[in-house]
Amino acid sequence: MRPLPPGVDASAWLHGATAFTTVRTHWGTPLLWEAHLARLAETRAFLGLPTPEEEFPPLDPFPWGLLRLTATVDGLFWSHRPLSPGPRPAEGVCVQVTRQQVHPQFARHKTGNYLPYLLAGREATRAGAFEGWLTDAAGNVVDGARTSPLLEVAGRLVVPSGGLPGLTRAAFLAGREFEERPVAVPELPRVTRAWLCGSGVGIVPVREIAGEGWQVVLPTVWPEVSHAALVWPQEPDG
Repeated sequence: MRPLPPGVDASAWLHGATAFTTVRTHWGTPLLWEAHLARLAETRAFLGLPTPEEEFPPLDPFPWGLLRLTATVDGLFWSHRPLSPGPRPAEGVCVQVTRQQVHPQFARHKTGNYLPYLLAGREATRAGAFEGWLTDAAGNVVDGARTSPLLEVAGRLVVPSGGLPGLTRAAFLAGREFEERPVAVPELPRVTRAWLCGSGVGIVPVREIAGEGWQVVLPTVWPEVSHAALVWPQEPDG
């Protein structure tokens, strides 16, 4: 047993009292920047964290990077690293519906209370899946451990309600017709196509959704996208 380090003896690290967002960068330029700042400001206000104006430092010009902004009562902190998720999964990815549930008050915010998402990701990994989906107390699918779900049901694009307002997903849906509504787990076998949306991966098709005692296999269609925020990070420009 060791004494708690002084720098960790604060509510941000002891209780998860932080707000954060993860921004994809391309050659040192943050993508969907204004949307990320707006969502972060909303969560800062929800948690009662200050929102001072801060000058941001220049970023390393990685071809693809991930910039994390973490807001605490002491200010805004940043880290920037290269983004290299590996080869594009041409056949799509598998998703596991996990036993984890989102917090009813925090589900639409990215905060340091991140344990349910961490556990969902671990559960998915044990099942051999790329991503794990979380539900709410009513049994509706609402979010992914690290991406936002997008479904197609009866020819209509559906955003499951109740989770984080995904910014990569919103950018992909701009100008498209869709509906946002609750999606119960028993409805998932009726899904005809699905995608995962996130800063780390762009827009990725799902080839299989699995739960306890069932699975559904889907056709995988990579969307035709060119925006740097939406492509698989190692694709060439254009």
